[in-house]
Amino acid sequence: MKTINHKTFEEKQSTELAIGTFIIITILFILYIITNQSPNILVIAWPFAFSAIIVNAIMFIHLTDRFIHLPEQRRDIAVKILILLSNIPITFFYYLLVMKN
Repeated sequence: MKTINHKTFEEKQSTELAIGTFIIITILFILYIITNQSPNILVIAWPFAFSAIIVNAIMFIHLTDRFIHLPEQRRDIAVKILILLSNIPITFFYYLLVMKN
């Protein structure tokens, strides 16, 4: 009888990255709304958003690689991928609100 050794995927950086970028983008969005749509906030927000997209894409590629090479930990890695990808609709919603005004 084969025993199944289910180890958890211990990487925390992807979740911290997703939560960190979400918090910073939300703060910048709130500042933009509070300052009556000041273009100065956009000068800070757009480069940050662009760099966040690049860093999150790199993390997504890393997690996808781990997903392929660690089949026994796929469930944990899939959850981390979903957490990372959850920023996309939120950021898109913020973008639509900013561009609408």
